[in-house]
Amino acid sequence: MTPDTADASAPEAAPALRGTLPGAAHEVRLAVLAMVGTTVFDGGLLERAMTRTLADQGVGEGSAQFERMLRYAKDTAGMSKLAVFSQLFEDRHRAAAANTFFERSCDELIAEGVIQAVPGAEDAIAWLREAGIMVCLATGFGRHTQNMVLESLGWMGLADLSLCPADAGRGRPYPDMILTAVLALDLDDVRKVAVVGDSCADIQSGLRAGASTVAGVLTGAHGEPALRAAGATAVVQSIRDLPVLLEPRSE
Repeated sequence: MTPDTADASAPEAAPALRGTLPGAAHEVRLAVLAMVGTTVFDGGLLERAMTRTLADQGVGEGSAQFERMLRYAKDTAGMSKLAVFSQLFEDRHRAAAANTFFERSCDELIAEGVIQAVPGAEDAIAWLREAGIMVCLATGFGRHTQNMVLESLGWMGLADLSLCPADAGRGRPYPDMILTAVLALDLDDVRKVAVVGDSCADIQSGLRAGASTVAGVLTGAHGEPALRAAGATAVVQSIRDLPVLLEPRSE
């Protein structure tokens, strides 16, 4: 699950497709979609939970160390949160404690109702499934937090599969979650996978897995220049534009 700083109430922008590969999309059989920042707005959950966690670890809000650590957490959007804390704190026990506190903070904030669906996300997922394309929702958060997000939106069962780093071994930017989805859903060719996310880590994981379509969306962590630099094969304004990107078109 990738962090988001976008405003869910902002005016909707016109769909924008950049880098579409005509005719290639009809081969897609599985779409691996990031959660926060791509299909879900987190209402500032990441920053608020991280602020609480750093304070619990004795890092004062507003200090240079706090600003550096918070910036790192934002820059590594999409990555396993345990991996992020392992970089922030050299001691593995401290990193594990910080991750546990962070997940508890996330659970409390989710219970307050901060999570919202990105407009058009449910319709896009429904279109994918009706088109015979399986859907996996992937996150950098832990399993319990992911389930709380899905439950808060009424999304349990919306996708064919949901995965977190613990399910696969490693989180983004490694390809493990995508490859786990390929195996779990009995797909015969990783080139039939489309990966969609808002962070550079999402793009990197898709490329490393060998997916044919690795698309960025502009509703979350990183902008188009960063997503392009990471290697995105296409950039769309929002997940609502995914059907336009994947719909088969005649040559």
